[in-house]
Amino acid sequence: MTAPRRILIADDEPLLTEILEFRLRAKGYETVIAHDGREALARFEEEPPAAVVLDAMMPVHDGMEVLRQIRASETGGDVPVIILSARRNEEDIVCALEMGASDYMVKPFLPEELLVRLKRLLDARP
Repeated sequence: MTAPRRILIADDEPLLTEILEFRLRAKGYETVIAHDGREALARFEEEPPAAVVLDAMMPVHDGMEVLRQIRASETGGDVPVIILSARRNEEDIVCALEMGASDYMVKPFLPEELLVRLKRLLDARP
């Protein structure tokens, strides 16, 4: 039996992190929560997760800065990162994807859709 895949959820909205944690654990994932950008980077460095669900707008470091640092790290080059954001304009979406986001979802979003997208990204990894 393989160990559960660890997902880092980085978002400053407690209700959203609770919902995502509940849904991910129900699907057999292990979860780690971060409530701001600095905490997200610390959790990532402690033990790199299988994937990251990352809010674009958080305190301390925003999601784009967290994404930049993850992609620049030795262990973060190929870790799937799904950006969640209330920003829906083309410029923000394209910028996040060009910076290395694996996917981008606009809030509000369907949690089940997020789970399907996450599974697809994880299954594509070697």
